[in-house]
Amino acid sequence: MELLIYVPKITNRIYYIFELLFKNELGIDFKFTTDKVQFSLYEGNKFQYAEYPIVDNALFQKSVDLLFKRDISNQEIKICNHLDSKAIFPIFNEKSIFSFDIFAASFYIISRYEEYLPHVSDNYNRFQPQDSILYQMGLIEKPIINIWARELGMIITSHYPDIQIKKKTFKFVPTYDIDAAWAYKNKGLFRTSLAFMRDIIRFDKKEFKERWETLRNKRIDPFDTFDYQIELQKELKLNPLYFILIGDYNTNDKNISYKNKEFQQLIKRLGDYALVGIHPSFSSYLQKETIKEEIHRLSDILKREVTMSRQHFLRLSLPTSYQILIDLDIKDDYTMGYASQAGFRAGYADTFNFFDLENDRKTKLNIHPFALMDGTMRDYLDLNVKESFEKAKQLIDEVKNVNGTFILLWHNETLSGEKRWEGWITLYRKILDYILNHND
Repeated sequence: MELLIYVPKITNRIYYIFELLFKNELGIDFKFTTDKVQFSLYEGNKFQYAEYPIVDNALFQKSVDLLFKRDISNQEIKICNHLDSKAIFPIFNEKSIFSFDIFAASFYIISRYEEYLPHVSDNYNRFQPQDSILYQMGLIEKPIINIWARELGMIITSHYPDIQIKKKTFKFVPTYDIDAAWAYKNKGLFRTSLAFMRDIIRFDKKEFKERWETLRNKRIDPFDTFDYQIELQKELKLNPLYFILIGDYNTNDKNISYKNKEFQQLIKRLGDYALVGIHPSFSSYLQKETIKEEIHRLSDILKREVTMSRQHFLRLSLPTSYQILIDLDIKDDYTMGYASQAGFRAGYADTFNFFDLENDRKTKLNIHPFALMDGTMRDYLDLNVKESFEKAKQLIDEVKNVNGTFILLWHNETLSGEKRWEGWITLYRKILDYILNHND
């Protein structure tokens, strides 16, 4: 059954967020009208989004003005209570189905409106999670837009029993960032010689021995965990995604040269088992031509088009980063998340289209937000293996509760199980088992 929605004005923002909540999340077809007479006379299911209701026989959500504008301006964000949680954009009207503007709140969060406004970035020019409204509300580890959509769906179906909500299913997407394919091998004579000299200067006999034995093929390179990854894929029927760093060597870009034959063979091998995307280098940040060159390198090795991306160091500057990817025909991006904080940067645990606030339009770029990264737990939150598993379980449960998509970000070196990653190969398998087998 179709829902007729009255709005005083149809804008790109309104269409975008209503499509996301009603159609994508709930599976409810709808059409808009700005004609009060038509809406009043309509005898089917109807919904009104405005400052005041125009009829009494239809569900009403009181609006604030955010979705009726096109400009980007500082918002006076007020936090209010909602059930046992929090929300933003409180409204006061006893006829409104929510005591906050669910559509404006959802749009503000998922469009990353706050990241367009002046803010203090971290050392890598990244928006900091503690500056986000979700963090301030204590909701950054909840897919709050999915939760709000479910609440909206229950209200709609209780009022209009003939409307059916679509049944979503939980999905899991494992992803790997290949920042350094090998710890010791294929680094070239110059880098390898410097590494040996460093070991000698530091009197690090253990590192020297491990490097020497690896280069002589007496032991497997600790970062070479690709056989194990492929075994997991076959055993657990996983469909992982790989993002390959293929930029020029630099301080924060330390992968193998894209000209290295063994590295090229590895990339082709991974491409036989999984989908492979570009991992734009740290140095390519906001540099369109550099990213274009890196995409070309990867495409040339794979002999196929590259349409997926995730930024190295998760360096994302809105809207420029995404505008560049769109110009370069990237269709899917997996950067939406924080390095220093687990959870849901855009408040949503599913794929959504990037809305370009600067140009006031929905784009074709699909955003796939990830919920958890290995380095977040180990390096930023300083969690041990046991604590990391509990954090993973918590987030997985949150996504399962809304039948969303859980995207996990891991690295090949984490699966070495050595040094700083001792115990993490076991942790990874436990996380996978919990995702695939725990259905409570």
